[in-house]
Amino acid sequence: MKIAFGCDHAGFQLKKKLINSINDEYEDFGTYDETSVDYPDFGIKVAKKVAEGEFNFGVLICGTGIGMSIVANKVAGIRAALCCNTMTAKLCREHNDANVLVLGAKVVTPELAKEVLKVFLETAFSNEQRHICRLNKIKELEEARRFESTI
Repeated sequence: MKIAFGCDHAGFQLKKKLINSINDEYEDFGTYDETSVDYPDFGIKVAKKVAEGEFNFGVLICGTGIGMSIVANKVAGIRAALCCNTMTAKLCREHNDANVLVLGAKVVTPELAKEVLKVFLETAFSNEQRHICRLNKIKELEEARRFESTI
């Protein structure tokens, strides 16, 4: 499994702790210190790499997770889920086939974030027809948006 990590300055310390907690192959797309940066610059890098299939999953971290969620979900094929507990991590994988986990460094403790990441990575998509149908509707929306942007 390959995981792409990205964060802004607020998520830097938590990102380091999460990277140290996994045994999977990963790449760190920044930021690399606590100097103030713009979260979209790092969120888009990770989202594109996951959407292009270079990584199985992405993990994005900012102060609340809200900004990174907004950015990542602008990329077609990305289903980024902002999770603050293990239940949301489990359900976003089972029901939504989420491929990017978003965490708020000011919202979850490092210990909880590690648990959330573990559940996210270990949970498979359910492949239930009702969830597949819903994901297909999301894909249709993405295709319609692509078409509209070319007009």
